[in-house]
Amino acid sequence: MNYRISTRAASLSPSLTLAIDSKAKQMKAEGLDVVGFGAGEPDFDTPKHIKDAAIKALNEGFTKYTPASGIPELRQAIADKFKRENGLTYKPSQVIVSCGGKHSCYNVILATCQEGDEVIIPAPYWLSYPEMVKLAGARAVIVETTDKTEFKITPEMLRKAITPNTRLFVLNSPSNPTGTVYTPEEVKALGDVCVEKGVLIMSDEIYEHLLYDGAVHKSVASFSQAHFEHTIIVHGFAKAWSMTGWRLGWLAAPEPIAKAIDAVQSHSTSNPTSFAQKGAVAALNGPQDHLPKWLAEFARRRTYAFAELNAMPGVSCVNAKGAFYLFPNISGTGLKSSEFCAKLLESEKVAAVPGIAFGADNYVRLSYATSMANIEKGLERMANFCASLAL
Repeated sequence: MNYRISTRAASLSPSLTLAIDSKAKQMKAEGLDVVGFGAGEPDFDTPKHIKDAAIKALNEGFTKYTPASGIPELRQAIADKFKRENGLTYKPSQVIVSCGGKHSCYNVILATCQEGDEVIIPAPYWLSYPEMVKLAGARAVIVETTDKTEFKITPEMLRKAITPNTRLFVLNSPSNPTGTVYTPEEVKALGDVCVEKGVLIMSDEIYEHLLYDGAVHKSVASFSQAHFEHTIIVHGFAKAWSMTGWRLGWLAAPEPIAKAIDAVQSHSTSNPTSFAQKGAVAALNGPQDHLPKWLAEFARRRTYAFAELNAMPGVSCVNAKGAFYLFPNISGTGLKSSEFCAKLLESEKVAAVPGIAFGADNYVRLSYATSMANIEKGLERMANFCASLAL
């Protein structure tokens, strides 16, 4: 039998972060002492009041279909969140609840982009953005940045990349994989270029609440009515509420785009899980007292890891201002990212994600969303590995 695979599916690269995490877990299951820095998920449990709300919904039989784009109560809670925290006014009809932040990104790209369109993506980028653009039949235009500029794209770089075919600019702040946070002034300047050129912005703000050293998050949609009309915000519950496995995200968009995404979702996944949505309402409307504790612990781990990485031969690292990743430059070791990570896993049983997956082959991504004990052990092994390369 000749199983013909579509050109779009065949062109995709599997998620390397998920592959690394899966391999590390398999090695652990085999009894090996592996330290995993791969997964982008908090090691804290989902807050109890959120779990209780979902359990209550289950016990009350809230297990049937809901509207495709989410229950009205949750869409209203998200709209309220935007008003309360970001000064943005969205109607619930402009809010779409999805099966995760990744699903929101995919829906946005699928609903706004097509053959012949270009999507500008600064590198390093979250590895799924270019693959989603491929699936939409559009072309990803990668604009490279480095640690010398804290991995930030400038308005001049953005303007130079825009062509008559440019449809969308992807802005991710705080950033995965670098932890970069654009200042409000920098965000506005990028937004100004997009408004001037008539380019839509997909603003991925899922790490909005994970900020350090006085960094400030300000949504690009908040600077003017024109910025608002050019912006689609994608977000989710995975990071700030440790709900990765719940598979719940959301987006907010101008009405015509929200309507188009509603139609796309109605024919693909239908609704997100019913009882999980009740937990999400509790996440937004309930107490947020878990977050300062989590942030304090993340900051402690970040400070330790940052110092340890910069003490390793051949390694340099700029500090993250948000999210829970560090993105050290390993070019001084003489290895590119894939070889570095393969040898590190083989010799020291430490799993990191090669930077090539994020469009930056001189770097590796380390997540500090793991225990301090793991971080200490893993970085000690990585230091030994780097020292051996320097001999």
